Amino acid sequence: MSYSAFELLALLIVMSGIILQTWVGMGFGLLAAPLLYLIDPAYVPVPALILGFSLSLLLVVNQRKLLRWRRVLPAIAARFPGCWCGALLLVAAPAYLLSILFGCVLLMAVILSLYTSKVTLNPVTLSIGGFFSGLIGTATSVGGPPIALVYQNVDRVTARNELAAFFLIGTPLSILFLAFQGQVDMSSLLLSVKMIPGVLLGFGIARLCDNRINLSSTKPLLLFISSASAIMILYKGISGWWLA
Repeated sequence: MSYSAFELLALLIVMSGIILQTWVGMGFGLLAAPLLYLIDPAYVPVPALILGFSLSLLLVVNQRKLLRWRRVLPAIAARFPGCWCGALLLVAAPAYLLSILFGCVLLMAVILSLYTSKVTLNPVTLSIGGFFSGLIGTATSVGGPPIALVYQNVDRVTARNELAAFFLIGTPLSILFLAFQGQVDMSSLLLSVKMIPGVLLGFGIARLCDNRINLSSTKPLLLFISSASAIMILYKGISGWWLA
């Protein structure tokens, strides 16, 4: 399987996002999706969702004995209507509007990561987080922040494992609703297959260095890259709106 220069760059981005999410429970959509979108909008949302699902499967299989499925069920149930709304939004909105939405979601995620107050983990907050994760994740592939905010005060390993369980069930719902809307085609599937080596490499590297990295050393970089990506995507969307 041959790769162009841009596809090799995309592979590196996927690997970096997978490493981050394997470690903290989220970050693939926040870090990789906007950068992939800038390389080629075709990477978002379907290929990004498929790659995220692949990682969730690896994590759940690896950590299956530590999972508490019952606690995360309200979030999974609430993601269903969120996915439906997100799929409708993706079909109804023009490309430039989705770019603006994508950029705004990223900026909101960065701001919330910096200034959020304590959120109690209970069925109500899990349901709210699950719904908005489905809505935003289906439309933009960045569905991590709403549900991750609910888990912000839970220890890293528990949050990572339960978020993986949530995305393992929730992400196929997003893909299914997108398929019903005609958004899943052969080209998006081929893009996903070509990026799978990045998932496997990223997961392997993350497992090797899981106990050697400090959260405070990666969070500023993640937020900086996400902010810069959001600004570039917003500029692209506003330019498209201006020319429409």
